[in-house]
Amino acid sequence: MTRPPRRSGPGGRRPKLDGARLTAYDVLDAVSSREAYANLLLPQLLRERRLDTRDAAFTTQLAYGTLRATGTLDVVLGGLVDRPLGELDPRVLDLLRLGAHQLLDLRVPAHAAVDTTVDLTRAIVGAGASGLVNAVLRKVAAVGDRAAWLDRLAGDDEQRLALATDHPRWIVRAWREALGDDTELEAALLADDAAPEVHLVARRLAREELVAESGGTPGPWSPYAVRLGGGDPGRVPAVASGAAAVQDEGSQLAALLLGRAPLDGPDAAWLDVCAGPGGKAGLLAAVRPDGVRLTAADRAPHRAELVRRALAGAEDVEVLVADGRQPPWAPGSFDRVLLDAPCTGLGALRRRPEVRWRRTPADVPPLVELQTALLDGALGSVRPGGVVAYVTCSPHAAETVAVADAAAARDDVDVLPVAPLFPEVPGMARGAYGQLWPHRHGTDAMFMALLRRTR
Repeated sequence: MTRPPRRSGPGGRRPKLDGARLTAYDVLDAVSSREAYANLLLPQLLRERRLDTRDAAFTTQLAYGTLRATGTLDVVLGGLVDRPLGELDPRVLDLLRLGAHQLLDLRVPAHAAVDTTVDLTRAIVGAGASGLVNAVLRKVAAVGDRAAWLDRLAGDDEQRLALATDHPRWIVRAWREALGDDTELEAALLADDAAPEVHLVARRLAREELVAESGGTPGPWSPYAVRLGGGDPGRVPAVASGAAAVQDEGSQLAALLLGRAPLDGPDAAWLDVCAGPGGKAGLLAAVRPDGVRLTAADRAPHRAELVRRALAGAEDVEVLVADGRQPPWAPGSFDRVLLDAPCTGLGALRRRPEVRWRRTPADVPPLVELQTALLDGALGSVRPGGVVAYVTCSPHAAETVAVADAAAARDDVDVLPVAPLFPEVPGMARGAYGQLWPHRHGTDAMFMALLRRTR
């Protein structure tokens, strides 16, 4: 549905409203109306509006919490509105979600949650809509918090778990399959709902220097990782200069896998075949042995430009605009190839809470087709005796184990076990492959497979 223009106050200005709640609403509006990413937009708004520390924290809690709980909130609201939610003014629906999240999940007094949301509605949409919002939120408050609503909504065990942890049922099933049983299922789902730490990577300085400069702590798994307890990473001088960068520790391990793999024969040419936006390429450039040439490619020109920026100052590198399915280089040109394939991104739900509701099961098959074609191209790009690291930021079996297994079935490919290359990282083995998890490792849920061309 196309959103009507926002209403303004006299003179085209909005009335003065609660800054934290207004900013949270603006994030919801951007996510639902133009598919913005909250993790990119919210920091920008917080800087522009100069909210104090307390209001900035509340804004973050409101925006991310509402986006994360969207499906659960819609189940609650759907029973209280006399029409399908899709027929509501999208602005009204976002405001209802914002108010309902405060009532269900936050320690906000009911009158404050209702009254402030009604004020926002009156200013943004109009007085008529504010009556609807007032009536619906009072019904939400009359039942109680999330626990009370879960008792009221009932459903089978899977539905209750989905509502309790704010995941679509299809993701609950996918996580169960990836984990192998239900022992860790709830913990894994709840970890998706926890606010993630910011992870830094030390590229052109010692990690100890980055720890001292940032006030963070060394990451437990990557020798280049630093974890921050809070604050704006952009204010760390090494990040501002490019000597360090923001990069999840799991993503760092996925890049390091390429260099740790045992290799038969020469080791002079590395390829990052889907390199944008350049995080893994930047780390590879920093850790490769002397004499190794790094080629980084991406089929999207704007992403290739981001890679160029990430590799600025690095020697013996080249950045290409190229499609890994139809590579411009000769077959067998590289000794090591990293394929961080486009995927659903379900492994980073902590950082992009809206993705769980934006993605659907229908998104998986076309991505699997793309991943399979890219992996075929990567295997063609590596010489016999060379290795390909296949990586996705997802634990979904279809785009991880199934894709790797299909490649491993070729008569010119062997699988190399991943976990033995990371003896310092417990609990990452997924058969011969590697799988990181937020609840086990405090990282994104990165999948890793290592394949060797035999001939």
